[in-house]
Amino acid sequence: MNALRLTPLRAAALLAAALLAPCARAAEKLVITAAHDLALARPSETIVVPWAEVNRALPHALLQKLAVKDSAGRVLPYQVTNVAPLAKDPEKRGAAYGELIFQYDFAAGERSASFTVEKTEELAPVFPVKAFARAVPERLDDFAWENDRIAHRAYGPALAAPSEPPGAKEVLVTSGIDVWCKRVRYPIVDRWYNKGHDHYHTDEGEGMDLYSVGPSRGCGGTGIWDGSRLHVGRNYQTARVLANGPVRAVFELTYETWAAGGVFVSETKRFTVDAGHNLDRVESTFTASGKSPELTVAIGLHKNPADKGQDPSVDVIRNPADGWLAQWVAQKTNGELGAAVLVPSAAFAGFAEDDRNLLVLAKVAPGQPLTYYAGAAWSRAGDFTTREAWLTHLEACAARARHPVKITLEAAK
Repeated sequence: MNALRLTPLRAAALLAAALLAPCARAAEKLVITAAHDLALARPSETIVVPWAEVNRALPHALLQKLAVKDSAGRVLPYQVTNVAPLAKDPEKRGAAYGELIFQYDFAAGERSASFTVEKTEELAPVFPVKAFARAVPERLDDFAWENDRIAHRAYGPALAAPSEPPGAKEVLVTSGIDVWCKRVRYPIVDRWYNKGHDHYHTDEGEGMDLYSVGPSRGCGGTGIWDGSRLHVGRNYQTARVLANGPVRAVFELTYETWAAGGVFVSETKRFTVDAGHNLDRVESTFTASGKSPELTVAIGLHKNPADKGQDPSVDVIRNPADGWLAQWVAQKTNGELGAAVLVPSAAFAGFAEDDRNLLVLAKVAPGQPLTYYAGAAWSRAGDFTTREAWLTHLEACAARARHPVKITLEAAK
């Protein structure tokens, strides 16, 4: 038999095969394992994977051509963020994305779960939006946000501006946080602004704005505590949306400088709003003039958040061991309302109050983010219909914050 002659064409083919060999061995999926060390159930647990890791395992993966599956092969709703809106991706490799986000319901006693991420030829479905945030310039610069459980709003500069002529428009100066109580899972913010103030203050089947804010902290507003007095800012000055559903909304509100007991401070709040959760995660960062090694931040709840005429009974519960403050408000005709603030870290520094607010105190250095959780629940929504159910939920929230889920990643064939 004659020896095989290596022609130039044959040599080129062999070289091409050698160069393509690594591509042939490329991963076909990314395996994600999420684990935690709690025995309790963790519904709507948000799993976050840096996109750089997805791109490393699945080069050129695109957000619209992905499938995220659980161990039973069920396709899970997911979201891909890009929190750096100026990032460039000229080669269209998907490398400019930020994070891959999806959720999973851990059953009680289930401490580990596995998922796969795969590229697909078909377009992924458009998943229902369960977390949403936007500025509302048409209503005096409100900023509103919601998930499938609860909604909130903050008040902007147009609402704080003096009315010319007097009485021509509403004027309210406050950095407190409002609550809109939902009894449906779908988004209502745009619907309610559409139907107007006189309608969303009445429960017409979807829920209602039953919360009273005024100049209080509302549900989770902040200030600086000087040991005897609370110093608060004005309405938010700027707003920026960083991510917007279907699973998670992220946005920032900035508050311009105010006097706070011998120092001048300003604040930026970054809110993370996840589907399936009654409490939002807030990272609040203060700047301060002069040498201020430490600030005492106060996060508040309005002492009497019920509308006029509701004759409320307000039960206040403080839990110093877990760093949370809660209310359960029984109202005359508007059902029962739960509200809470949670500081799940060593920053927790006790409780205080003034004439308007119940306060959780936390110590933080200027320039360092203070993480806390704040939110509410309404009995008519059906998730928490009793005081006991609300407090049990807050205990679980505190435990989950102290014991985050950890993920491991593995590229696989």
